[in-house]
Amino acid sequence: MKQHTTNYLNTFIQVAEDCPNDHGVVPPLRGNKKSIANYLFELLSESPYKYTSDEVLFKVHAIRKDISESEWEAEWQQFFSKGQPCFRASPLTKKYGWGVHHDAEGKVAIYGRETEAYQGFVEDNTLEKVNAMRSKRK
Repeated sequence: MKQHTTNYLNTFIQVAEDCPNDHGVVPPLRGNKKSIANYLFELLSESPYKYTSDEVLFKVHAIRKDISESEWEAEWQQFFSKGQPCFRASPLTKKYGWGVHHDAEGKVAIYGRETEAYQGFVEDNTLEKVNAMRSKRK
């Protein structure tokens, strides 16, 4: 079975052009239920450069679907047997003002667009830079 990936190497995903926030915003809770954005933010803010993009997205999937760790290997194969949206389509990069840096090992961390670190990644000519997807068509 073909396996897809969302991982990048030495890449910075910049905030979408039409992002409504000029700084990184913690995704608000909707009632007492966490959104995908909440889970993504928690994982990445608590553990920068610990996980690859694939690992983060799968972990959020497993948490939301209440999949036990003993089932993760089989579920991983199933989950990545079809393409998954990468961080270019994430609410963190499209709506909440967070850029995503993928290091040389593919590990990820988030940076608010108002930070010096974010600007440093934008100006770093050794990194590939891609924009997050716009929410609306031009």
